[in-house]
Amino acid sequence: MATELRIEVLRLAPGEDLRTALQHWSEAAARAAEPVHAACVLSAVGSLTRAQLRYADAPAGTRIDGPLELLSLAGTLGRGGLHLHASVADAAGKVLGGHVMHGCNVRTTAEIVLGLLPEHVFDRVPDPATGYLELLAQRR
Repeated sequence: MATELRIEVLRLAPGEDLRTALQHWSEAAARAAEPVHAACVLSAVGSLTRAQLRYADAPAGTRIDGPLELLSLAGTLGRGGLHLHASVADAAGKVLGGHVMHGCNVRTTAEIVLGLLPEHVFDRVPDPATGYLELLAQRR
């Protein structure tokens, strides 16, 4: 029997770090009475005072000063950690995107809708082909 997708809605306040807030949520969800070990971002909008994004194949993140609109957020959350990508637009409408690093600070709000996957466990394991910790998705 399949379990239905559960939904969690988060609203982050001014000054909160996007990545840190999602990491704390993920850690708390894993310790809950009905633990969650796998989730995905379904929707996210908001604004940031600044962003720290790592571009493709870059060794480190790039600081982008705002104000910025958070246009999208995609990714997975699990016991092995987070993998998040975002796109942001500056005041002129220029869009940039990349891997979400610490330093993406909420300006007015960030409204995030998460899909909880109770029948799955998301972990991260070393992948010899890429050299990165990559997703290992397993059914419970």
